[in-house]
Amino acid sequence: MNQLDIFLPCAAGVEAFLEAEVRRLVGADEPVRAVRAGVQVRTSWRNAMLLNLHSRLAQRVLVRLWNGRYRQEEDLYDAASSVAWEIWFDPDQTLKVEITAQHSPLKSLNFAALKIKDAVCDRFRAKRGERPSVDTRWPDVRVFAHLTADELTLYIDTTGEPLFKRGWREDKGDAPLKETLAAAMIAATGWDDQARAAESVDDIPPLYDPCCGSGTVVIEAAQMALNIAPGLQRRFAFEKLIPCQQHVWQSLKDQAAKARRQWPDGHSPIVFGSDVAFRMVDFAQRNAERAGVAFAVQLRGGDALERRPPTETPGVLLLNPPYGERIAAAGAAGQDARTRASTRAAGGRAPRVFTVGANGAASASPAGREGFQSSDGTESDSDTFFERLSAHWKSHYAGWTAWLLTPDSKLPGKMRFKASRRVPLWNGPIECRLFRFDLIARGPRPTADE
Repeated sequence: MNQLDIFLPCAAGVEAFLEAEVRRLVGADEPVRAVRAGVQVRTSWRNAMLLNLHSRLAQRVLVRLWNGRYRQEEDLYDAASSVAWEIWFDPDQTLKVEITAQHSPLKSLNFAALKIKDAVCDRFRAKRGERPSVDTRWPDVRVFAHLTADELTLYIDTTGEPLFKRGWREDKGDAPLKETLAAAMIAATGWDDQARAAESVDDIPPLYDPCCGSGTVVIEAAQMALNIAPGLQRRFAFEKLIPCQQHVWQSLKDQAAKARRQWPDGHSPIVFGSDVAFRMVDFAQRNAERAGVAFAVQLRGGDALERRPPTETPGVLLLNPPYGERIAAAGAAGQDARTRASTRAAGGRAPRVFTVGANGAASASPAGREGFQSSDGTESDSDTFFERLSAHWKSHYAGWTAWLLTPDSKLPGKMRFKASRRVPLWNGPIECRLFRFDLIARGPRPTADE
């Protein structure tokens, strides 16, 4: 297993950042290529484990086992029957089959998923005299199938639970930001590169999230600064697969632990977060403790419209700013927005995932959030909040660089800022932009003559 075709899916807009991450992790000599919604790399089994341990941007690490044309359901059965599943797992392990499709001509994806499951089980029965059972909740092995208009790709999953589940976020609020998206936001600013290149903690610029919620951006940044591998606190599906050699996996974990940056005794924090909801600050503090970065972060309560810079040295403001019902949770300007309204769909829908159940039936569920909640607060509530936020920054954050993730393409106009950069990112099915604003001090008002 020295040369495997690996596919790492990611959120739309993250491909270039993930490609750079994969090159850094596996080495420049490996063939790495960004494609739509992911990155392909041909590399070793050891590096597949390494990517699971260290990738902050990928959703999974999948090994491609078959790719080719199809026309009908029987072609799916034949393709899955030709894969040597017995070299990957044993028949006494449980199985889950998931299938996604884009423009597939097949009438029933439920039936397509069942055909693939039958092929896997029939091959085991023919080769080993017994077949694996199905477990859709906590399977030992996950098989992924993806259909286009005329092409089938079969993968075996080495990850298990998605990679954004780091293992430290037990306390969370409503609609929390995924860790992978938070890491992509940080990568887009270039702050992570500065943190890695810094010879000491003193060389890392401060990063501040004034709407930190349960602390996702803050904790991701702190772990980057300390060079903590995001997968150290969780288990992976590859640990149950036949190719996994425990001594190799343990060696990778030991190397990651030794690579952790030592924090100087008594050094002040370099990553900061605040939130108007003290309950969320408590959540963030507990999450930071579980993530092993509590000493490197400072978390406080406070209104985003009132808090002053946490350091005298300018740094990076990075946040997923409040919108809709979240205006009320962010500052005084939105306290009237309190009533939840209907979910607003944005940016299209996530692909549907079909799962083969224990009884042979297949069920469908969304692959991501269908949208986000919006409030019945008036448009002027939102405008007022962002106008006041920009005025506050102009008065107190001169020299800082602000990055805001939002689905509102008109946000720069509301804040009376000119964006110096726009990075497209998708928050689930929601199309967003990460806007960069270079903050300068507010100038004196012109006189009547001027």
